[in-house]
Amino acid sequence: MCICYKDVFLRSFVAFTSGLLYAWPSPFLLKITQDKVHYNISENEASYFTIVHAAGMLTLPILLVSIAQIIGRKTLLNLSTIPYITSFVLKAVCTNIWLLYLARFLAGAGDAIVFAALPVYIGEIATPKIRGIWGNSFIIAVFLGQCGMNIIGSYCNVQVTSYIGLAIPVIFLIIFSFMPESPYYLIMRNRQEEAKSSLRWLRCKEDVESEFENMKSSVEKQESGSWGDLLRIKANRKALTAGVFLRISQLLTGVYVFAAYTQFIFAKAGGNISPQMSAIIYTGVTVIMYSCAAYLSNKMGRRQAYMISIFLAGLVVLSEATYFYLDTVHPEINLESYKWYPLVGMILFVVVSSFGVGIIPTLMLGELFATSIKPKGNYF
Repeated sequence: MCICYKDVFLRSFVAFTSGLLYAWPSPFLLKITQDKVHYNISENEASYFTIVHAAGMLTLPILLVSIAQIIGRKTLLNLSTIPYITSFVLKAVCTNIWLLYLARFLAGAGDAIVFAALPVYIGEIATPKIRGIWGNSFIIAVFLGQCGMNIIGSYCNVQVTSYIGLAIPVIFLIIFSFMPESPYYLIMRNRQEEAKSSLRWLRCKEDVESEFENMKSSVEKQESGSWGDLLRIKANRKALTAGVFLRISQLLTGVYVFAAYTQFIFAKAGGNISPQMSAIIYTGVTVIMYSCAAYLSNKMGRRQAYMISIFLAGLVVLSEATYFYLDTVHPEINLESYKWYPLVGMILFVVVSSFGVGIIPTLMLGELFATSIKPKGNYF
């Protein structure tokens, strides 16, 4: 059954924006701290850019998730462009550390909305056969954004990069306003004809009656879920436990730290290749590996792929940590012959994480919870 490629492409815009903003510290943490003419910011102050972004991801969603069933997935995705656009504008015109913190906070808030709404949307509209592949396009777009930020940020200043990035969410907001809502949501709101119209758009065909009836039957069997239902209902408790475990284990591998501090890590490591080029190579390999990952994870099975991936990723992170520990704490040890390892190690990390720990948690969060409880469950 067909999912229109134009729909996949359009929704990738907002994921691409997420990647751009998340990787912003990679090229600009060093640039800002070294530019004492326009910015009077220390390395310690700049290190909070990533923390403030995470705070934005934690605080805003809980205010929105309660009304997710009212405003819909489409409106949530449209709302994500507001903090994204504001974040780019602040970075373009401001040099004050507190306003830059605000810009990072808003970028995190936008990410929280996207990561809560988009996996749910994908889980509701994609058929099981292609859900993993289509969901992977969202993740690939995030990494494309990170690669784009490292490329643009390596050759442009903060202002120029911000204006370039600003165009993406603006284009998304304009075009996405004309796109249909999730058919599941429309059925839940008793908007039957709109749901059929949405299905016709998504499947690129006129005859959707059979699938519409199946969706309607599925929705009718479910009642609207409350926050308490996450813990009271056994199936929801299992889904919540699995979801929290998947997300925490993913975070602990360091995948997001690598993305935010890519050039900073390579600058501290030294080596014959510049931090800028190393970051471009690393993020480029990331895009390639994640483009192939969905096929491998589907063939291996998600459980097996996840367990193998997280074990190997842990070994790579341990080896990277050992290198930097020796380099920092024991400078008497000569590591000149191993300056190549930080780049090679991070590429190995991408290879082993791409088919499992890097992709599966995001895909599974769109599938674990029942339709009525998804917005609340995916907050975690």
